[in-house]
Amino acid sequence: MNTQDGGHYDAAVDALAAREYEAAGDRYTRGGRRVLADPRADLDPFSADGKGWVGQGVAQLLVGTLAYRVAGAEGRATQRAVEGIAVTRDLETVLDAPAQRACLAEFVADFRVAGGLDGAADAYEAAAERYEAAADEVDSPQAVATTPLFEAAALPIKQVARGQANGEIAIKWEDLHGSDPSQPGDFLAYRARFKKRRFAGLVEKAVADRHLAAPRGTTEYGNETHRCPNCGANDVNWAGTDVLCMRCSTPTERA
Repeated sequence: MNTQDGGHYDAAVDALAAREYEAAGDRYTRGGRRVLADPRADLDPFSADGKGWVGQGVAQLLVGTLAYRVAGAEGRATQRAVEGIAVTRDLETVLDAPAQRACLAEFVADFRVAGGLDGAADAYEAAAERYEAAADEVDSPQAVATTPLFEAAALPIKQVARGQANGEIAIKWEDLHGSDPSQPGDFLAYRARFKKRRFAGLVEKAVADRHLAAPRGTTEYGNETHRCPNCGANDVNWAGTDVLCMRCSTPTERA
């Protein structure tokens, strides 16, 4: 993380590893609110920011919503989704570049999916249309898509998906973006339409399985000093404050 979250992000990941999903939701909520209040030492969250660092706070609220859903805390998931939508819409008065506003609209749709709210499909289509309308304002869609705001909006779906793919990277850059960067509107709109097709199904499976994977950090295959006590794998993921199993997110033990 590159923002000031007071250590709550790492604590949330630790809670995911312990399968304490409601506690993870609480920590993600606290981290998200902390980032929204003070993203970085030199950054006012109510000032225009070409990088969109505050998006990392929005993403924490979104993953917190998912954690509550997986925990079976449906009411809290609904409340967090509603909070996230309100925050995200308010940020449109701050992040004023057209592509940024389209990304915020994409976040709104994500919150609808994460919280089990109605209207997600229409919200994704609205975001896609905003990306298309922003095309003339985007010189390099690849550069836009690698800013903190856009990367933050990509992380939650990747996190959910890897838990259903044996810990591997299940959603790649080319899955989320169009094939022709010379068409910036279509290139970026692809993100919203991909999520429209895939995110709800991934969330429903995570809720049914009662499992939300830890995010993917630095990984290593065939580590000789750590082994998972749950599944026996020695492929590891450095995330949170511990060394986790890359496969099932369980804290590893020294081999």
